[in-house]
Amino acid sequence: MSLTSRITMLPVAMLLFLALPVCSQDQPMSTDTDSASIKQVFTDFYESFSRHDAHAAAMTFAEDADFTNMRGVHSHGREEIEKWLASLFRGNLAGAHRTDIVRSIRFFNPQLAAVDADTVITGTKAANGSEMPPRKGLMIVVMTKQNGRWLISDFHEAEFPATNAAVADPGGKPKN
Repeated sequence: MSLTSRITMLPVAMLLFLALPVCSQDQPMSTDTDSASIKQVFTDFYESFSRHDAHAAAMTFAEDADFTNMRGVHSHGREEIEKWLASLFRGNLAGAHRTDIVRSIRFFNPQLAAVDADTVITGTKAANGSEMPPRKGLMIVVMTKQNGRWLISDFHEAEFPATNAAVADPGGKPKN
């Protein structure tokens, strides 16, 4: 390579070198719009659940989603999730209402996010027909952006143990 060619290429090389740090800097992986869209999916899910609309609730899931409820029951695919929810709405969740409040969203890339939400379900019936106390837990979800729309791809719920204030005081001593 001639000296003239090297000198001509020098500005191009310098430009690429200077541009490299800009390209490698962490770019924001989400926007306020994405966060708002994800929160709306949660709202759509719990409002549909509270209306006992299994189809609308299932539409917040990806076609190939996985769903594991508080009891460890697993369903795969939107169609199976819809059938499972419909059976619950005909059973012990016929009068249930749900609220999910997003507590954190972590974007792994522009199409993948992990979301944690606090969950409260009221109106669950026990086997004897009596109403159970509110069920509280954590909803752990992986969401994917598909065709511009955020959907639940992997759903897990963990129910918090029922509190029993009569068992111990704040110092950890048993109460009578």
